[in-house]
Amino acid sequence: MIWHLAFAGGESVFYRVESVEPKDDLILSVLFTDGVRTEYDIKPLCARWDVFNDLKTVKGLFRQVRVDAGGYGISWNDEIDLASEELRINGKMITG
Repeated sequence: MIWHLAFAGGESVFYRVESVEPKDDLILSVLFTDGVRTEYDIKPLCARWDVFNDLKTVKGLFRQVRVDAGGYGISWNDEIDLASEELRINGKMITG
C-alpha cells in the first residue's frame, strides 16, 4: 500500500479511517479518526477499473469491506483496496 500524505498548516497529516460501513447502491460511509465523516461512491471506480466490478457482481463482497491496519485505507480482499486519502478527498463530506 502507498502511504498518502497531505499538508495542513505546514504539518504533515495522515488521514486515518476509524470505521467504514457499506450502504446501499455501492456507497460507503467512512468515519475518520478526527471525527470527519464522508460518503464515498464506488460506482465511478467500477467504470474505470475492472477489478472494482467484483464489488457489484460477487454476491456479498461489497459488504465485506474492512479498515486496514493503522487506518490508512480500506480493503475487501488482496486485490481491491482504497487509500484513506482517496476516501477523504473524493468523498462527499457529511455534516451534522
